[in-house]
Amino acid sequence: MKKATLILFSIFLCAAAVQAQVKKAPDRAEGDGPYSQLIIRGVTLINGNGAPPTGPVDIVVENNRIAQVRTVGFPGVPIDPERRPKLKEGGKEYDCEGMYLMPGFVDMHGHIGGGSQGADAEYVFKLWMGHGITTIRDPSCGNGLDWVLDQRERSAKNEITAPRIKAYTAFGMGWDKPISTPEEARQWVRENAKKGADGIKFFGAPPDIMSAALGENKKLGLRSACHHAQMDVARWNVLNSARAGLTSMEHWYGLPEALFADRTVQNYPLDYNYQNEQNRFEEAGKLWKQAAQPYSDHWNAVMEELLSLDFTIDPTFNIYEANRDLMRARRAEWHEDYTMPSLWRFYMPSRMSHGSYWHAWGTEQEVEWKENYRLWMTFVNEYKNRGGRVTAGSDSGFIYQLYGFAYIRELELLRESGFHPLEVIRSATLYGAQALGMDDQIGTVEVGKLADFVIVEENPLMDLKVLYGTGAIRLDENNEVVRVGGVKYTVKDGIVYDAKQLLADVREMVKKAKSAEDFEIEQPGVKKVKP
Repeated sequence: MKKATLILFSIFLCAAAVQAQVKKAPDRAEGDGPYSQLIIRGVTLINGNGAPPTGPVDIVVENNRIAQVRTVGFPGVPIDPERRPKLKEGGKEYDCEGMYLMPGFVDMHGHIGGGSQGADAEYVFKLWMGHGITTIRDPSCGNGLDWVLDQRERSAKNEITAPRIKAYTAFGMGWDKPISTPEEARQWVRENAKKGADGIKFFGAPPDIMSAALGENKKLGLRSACHHAQMDVARWNVLNSARAGLTSMEHWYGLPEALFADRTVQNYPLDYNYQNEQNRFEEAGKLWKQAAQPYSDHWNAVMEELLSLDFTIDPTFNIYEANRDLMRARRAEWHEDYTMPSLWRFYMPSRMSHGSYWHAWGTEQEVEWKENYRLWMTFVNEYKNRGGRVTAGSDSGFIYQLYGFAYIRELELLRESGFHPLEVIRSATLYGAQALGMDDQIGTVEVGKLADFVIVEENPLMDLKVLYGTGAIRLDENNEVVRVGGVKYTVKDGIVYDAKQLLADVREMVKKAKSAEDFEIEQPGVKKVKP
């Protein structure tokens, strides 16, 4: 079967601005509630504000708003029933004693499937919800703005099983001609706002157009993201965008260029071709070494200016991880049960499919990318240390990264960067909410906020792997290998979802798709001989 080709809009790891629409999510058949009153009893609360865990706590929800967060006892001591909030008639309670509860996770870079990947909305939504993700930002609305707005509204009404959706339209989407003047840029921004978009996703443009668009978007009170693509980054980097009003950067492109101290362009080989993705990503792995050294005067000056602008960094570490360890990403254990045949084919080496650039990827490329990560992570961790906002985004559906699972991997990579586990959870919750302008509604467990929770049976601060749908490996007292963890309940808008059942639904989708094609996962260049 021939692989489909993405229509590239000067991008590396983002969905194309225009692509075939995927099938919309069906009517919701999952979830318990909503109830006039919901009580989650006995949990240890890991809030999104950096506070240490506390518990046991009973959390009372009334009509999708947190009504009480009540401490009801002490660890290791039986809870006195008289201290607990009373269940009202028509209410529902969940005994979660010994479990851990966090605010719902925010994925700041969540493409809703893709026609080229064969990933429909139900498949993607259930993978996200099965991993505790209750809010996503769709950067570029690859299925079309109207399509995304429909799913956004149906999710808001809980008519479908899906996270809350924020729609960030790709700049220029919907016009049948390129935007070529500042006034056209402002006009497009105004039209985009009237259509109901939550923000804009940029990939770069001439400086006068970027300045006009960002200024108009800021004036209208909308937010923005940018993947500073190499075709425009030499004349417009992250600093230019932040000064003009950009609210968040995606990945890291545009940041090393702002940190250049002895050059103005990346050191491209003279036979480089941007359309050759092996070229593009191989050379990108050498880019951070070309930037100013960590903690140098210029490095510090760029960081301090971004901090002064209240700028958000959404690094999406996970989406590039195959560049530093291709075999690890390709052989991740969840692919067997959770990756659709069409998506696996999309991942395979190709000169056409975006992010499938494994022409000749080997030891030398991986070594360069390991150093790239070290320098990149140093900047991100220090940005956090100085008070900067760093969020968690996954950009799944490319380069062997699977929806939901890749988000948990992003949390692990924030930890690798130097974040304390509590700082990781803050990036996944409160900081995501702040970046979306929703911290008055979500991001922490506080009275008056929406009832979005992640509930797990194991302590995720001790091991983030317990958040994976496949769980974490342990040995029991009989020396038997067991799996622990996986999200127990995902609560969105006061509706309680059995996260493990959502993932079971996905496994069944994948099983049926494999059966229909008589498909087995094969590694690149290796053909299995069937008996």
